[in-house]
Amino acid sequence: MQTLRFLVTGGSQGIGSAIVELARAGGHQVVFTGRNESLIEKLAQKTGAHGLCADVSSGDDNARTVEACRQRMGGVDVLVNNAGYAYRAEIGDLDVEAMKKMFDTNVFGLVDITNRVVPLLKSQQRGDIVNIASTSGMKGGATGTPYGASKWAVRGISQCWQAELRPHGIRVTCVCPSEVQTNFGGKAGRNNPNKLHAGDIAATIMAALAMPRRVLWPELAVFANNPWKED
Repeated sequence: MQTLRFLVTGGSQGIGSAIVELARAGGHQVVFTGRNESLIEKLAQKTGAHGLCADVSSGDDNARTVEACRQRMGGVDVLVNNAGYAYRAEIGDLDVEAMKKMFDTNVFGLVDITNRVVPLLKSQQRGDIVNIASTSGMKGGATGTPYGASKWAVRGISQCWQAELRPHGIRVTCVCPSEVQTNFGGKAGRNNPNKLHAGDIAATIMAALAMPRRVLWPELAVFANNPWKED
């Protein structure tokens, strides 16, 4: 794969940081965003990637992020929309304002930063957009109204962008991980080696990007092969 310029949102931990590390290990340029300054600084020092403290729910932050990509890398080849978090609640006890706030990150923030990056990709008639959804957006589950709805939205948005952007040489891939052992949702210490790891999702994304340009994987669901096995 030729050297590419990555922008990874939510890149300071979990799946995002695994993508940053793997992309840098492959010799690619990377700008990543996050909201925890200490984690950003630690990953930047470890990988040589350029980290920014920025929130995708802020239009001003997104404008600053895209401008940093122009200044440091001369543009963007791969946008990985990874920033997101989960709010879950049973219907009848659901805080609609909390759901709206989550949508500001998971959906509207994703749309806003992509809206700012796409003109760069169109100008070069080439590029990749990778949207991180979830298997929660493929099958409904109890307490999943807020989070599941946001990921169903990401899947639908991805399909719209595929229809719009394929004529411009831009591939849009939607990745739907099952449960991944990260600190997502504050759940730490999950160390079953048979469940998915953040690096597995990063490797999947890099494999999709390495496919010939004529190939598009529109959507990928990623499951652990045998997560019930206990070593």
